[in-house]
Amino acid sequence: MRRSICYCEPNLAFAGQVSNWKFFYTTAVTLPKGTILKFNLLSQGRVSDWQIPEVSAQEKKNRIWLQTPEGKSISAKKTDLSSFEFSLNSDLKTGETVVIIMGANEDHSKEGNRAQTFLQRKRAFHLYIDPKGKNDWKEPEIFTLDVKGSALENIRIIAPSLVSKNKRFDVIIRFEDCYGNLTHQAPEGTLIELSYKNLRENLNWKLFVPETGFINIPNLYFGEAGIYRIELRNLTTKEIFYSSPIKCSIDSDADKSIFWGQLHGESERFDAGDNIETCLRYLRDEKNFHFFATSSFESTEETSNDTWKVISSQIAEFNEDLRFSTFLGFQWVGKPLEEGIHQLIYSKDNKPILRKKDAKNSSLKKIYRAHSPKEILSIASFSMAKGMETNFKEFDPDFERVVEIYNCWGSSECLEKEGNLRSITAKNAKEIVESEKGSIRQALNHNCRFGFVAGGLDDRGVYNGLYEGPQAQYSAGLTAIIAPEQTRESLFQALYQRSCYATTGDRIVLGFFIAGACMGSELNTKLKPGLIFNRHITGFIATTENIKEIVIVRNGAVFKTINPNQTEYEFAIDDAESITKISLQSPDERPPFIYYYLRVTQENGHIAWSSPIWVDHTELLIHKASSKKVKKKEDAG
Repeated sequence: MRRSICYCEPNLAFAGQVSNWKFFYTTAVTLPKGTILKFNLLSQGRVSDWQIPEVSAQEKKNRIWLQTPEGKSISAKKTDLSSFEFSLNSDLKTGETVVIIMGANEDHSKEGNRAQTFLQRKRAFHLYIDPKGKNDWKEPEIFTLDVKGSALENIRIIAPSLVSKNKRFDVIIRFEDCYGNLTHQAPEGTLIELSYKNLRENLNWKLFVPETGFINIPNLYFGEAGIYRIELRNLTTKEIFYSSPIKCSIDSDADKSIFWGQLHGESERFDAGDNIETCLRYLRDEKNFHFFATSSFESTEETSNDTWKVISSQIAEFNEDLRFSTFLGFQWVGKPLEEGIHQLIYSKDNKPILRKKDAKNSSLKKIYRAHSPKEILSIASFSMAKGMETNFKEFDPDFERVVEIYNCWGSSECLEKEGNLRSITAKNAKEIVESEKGSIRQALNHNCRFGFVAGGLDDRGVYNGLYEGPQAQYSAGLTAIIAPEQTRESLFQALYQRSCYATTGDRIVLGFFIAGACMGSELNTKLKPGLIFNRHITGFIATTENIKEIVIVRNGAVFKTINPNQTEYEFAIDDAESITKISLQSPDERPPFIYYYLRVTQENGHIAWSSPIWVDHTELLIHKASSKKVKKKEDAG
């Protein structure tokens, strides 16, 4: 039986390439006049997708049309976002070929149509044929071409952020095009020289650009403590590329590492609900995340039972100790101005999605009563978004161990007038703006105790429409978890201990300590009486760009500002004000307290927030309790 023939010219595309793309279709049967051909690009219209062409014959570039065997042109009719229809004006006989062309009217390939900006094997285009012209579509004819990486633009170094002296580690070198895709499209003979400070003189590393687009370099180590950056020099172009900072440590935290990922968010390229396997593979292999949690919304409209089963299965499948830790999670939206948006993350696999419409899951209190803090973590997010605020009045310290201080739609740290550098705002006042009722600083001032994490991009559920609208959008954030090992159990425990910090996307290395206790700690003056008179605050920062500002926040206000204008900085500061003068009163029976956290801003605008450290003035509470007992005895006497 004779079959139709489909092929493309060119049959290979480079990411982001602008060209004239031709799709040749040779029919196996005669198609009568009036036959409708529907061509679907399978593009969603995103910036990274294949560019959608225009249909007007007046367009000289990025146009789509059909060419008949006689060389005549037939204009297209756009029927959907990426679907175009052509109506044959004469019979197309068996063995004859029509060509669908996307690009410039003339052979000006630089003014043509732009390919998608990400890699894909056998990228498909569908052609549906309706010989009767009555929208009776059968199985499509399929054109395919490969999309590969374009010219070498960047070299990215994937290295750990925290290592121990003389302890060996591996580094991955990624050769990328301008879109972040792996590529080997470099001039012939290109060599890359690797170096870092204190590298032994007899070692001379020169690397070539492999066809795979990446190289794994094992068994590197640093013989001295300090901040390192691996340097790669392109000997052909003289360009220099640096890794994110690496801290080599010999102190008590040397047995811990910093692990990067997202607990809330999804990929711009792949929907985490419809394409969870592809999404997880992309985040693990391309974005080099150490961990990731799913964050679908709990409603059946957003996440069906079947979708949840697939997500649960893939999360269990992808979880691999020491490589990629995955968590099963979902978003739950409660009463506005009260519960707000919370992400619930399980510590184990194959758990149910808790639907709010079910009476037993209709409030956070009910959910908490049915679970233990060892099996579920609750994270308030987007808490300052007007109309979706979390007021933290029902804050539960056992489950709500961390809070999302930032995602790509803004920071909930405080109001813009109070120093919020990435506030929740929009060009249109009808969109989402900031609300003081969900301020994290206010919650901290009321003795809510949580560490800080950051979320990424989200355009689902309550965020639907923000991506295309006038809402201010920032970079996707990252969460850094400081833990002994890269396992799900270790990372979950570190989050419970608030051993984590948030950034707006850059892998900034930082440490923050009071009296030797790390971020997330709770200290008290009973065990450390000296804290009444002085708090010795220390820290270190290593950034990807020069540090513009370091701010130490105490009790919701700026305590100390430093402007080092360098990429590495260590500090030691004493707060010698008496704790009795500066402590905040707890709204409950707990003692007066103070808290501190660190905020770092780079010259390029990226920010990092350490989790807070708390100091309780327990001596004052004991004194008050003793006074009450004495007074009771006097009254009894």
